[in-house]
Amino acid sequence: MASATILAFKAGRAFRREGTNFVDHSPEKGAIILQKGEDELLHFVWKNRSTNDAEEDLILFPGDASFVKIPQVTGGRSYVLKFSSSNQRHFFWMQDASTARDDEFVKNLNLVLEDPDRIPVWQAGGAGSSQGQASTSQAGSSSQSAAAPSGTTPEQLAQIRSLVQSMSGNTAQNEPELSLTDILTPETLLPLFRSHPDLVSSLFPHLPPDLPTPPSQETLQQIISSPQFRGAVRNLDQALRTGLLGGLVRGLGLPEEAGTGVEAFLRAIQEQAGRGDRMETD
Repeated sequence: MASATILAFKAGRAFRREGTNFVDHSPEKGAIILQKGEDELLHFVWKNRSTNDAEEDLILFPGDASFVKIPQVTGGRSYVLKFSSSNQRHFFWMQDASTARDDEFVKNLNLVLEDPDRIPVWQAGGAGSSQGQASTSQAGSSSQSAAAPSGTTPEQLAQIRSLVQSMSGNTAQNEPELSLTDILTPETLLPLFRSHPDLVSSLFPHLPPDLPTPPSQETLQQIISSPQFRGAVRNLDQALRTGLLGGLVRGLGLPEEAGTGVEAFLRAIQEQAGRGDRMETD
């Protein structure tokens, strides 16, 4: 089983000057990624965004680590990962262009460090609307429900393309960036299930195994209306914004560039659907 990303955000490393309490920021572009590994343990990974190499991979145990702001550092975007079981310290600094979501990233990171089964709750589109308290889920594979199944037919992809175009085709440049949380909603997905019943059976192999059978629209409606599904969509949306999902999208039959952002991901789905349409009419 491949590692499952729980959350990810842009952050660089920092290093303490030898013999002092000063911390210097390294200019390398990076990302902090929290994931459940193949060993079922929680991994805190720092990945270099230029080389795509994971240069740090720390195994964390529930309640042992915390990610804390360093108030003494100029600029206020420096943090330390510290442990209650040792004097080990790892320093980082936020690299997202905006400071607006720093507190949200840190809050969700610490919630998962305390309880690895907790699902982070992201504010939709980075706005101020809250979706309530974070909830837990035993369906570890629920994050897969936010991605299109690899066996999707050209007709189904065309439906997704049409949906995306209707949501984003006339978006003005000064409007907020597209968010998967605005697209993968019950209001937009349920009409697809009703008009194309074959979607129901094709999606079920990619959902948690303990669902009732045979598959039904009612069951899917319950899933896409659940906090777990909304959390999985937000996690995928947030992970796409780090630009580090090239490996995941290749498994969906999409080019690696589709993993560099939300709009790139949606554009690749549109293009794949377009290729399917051309094949059907040839």
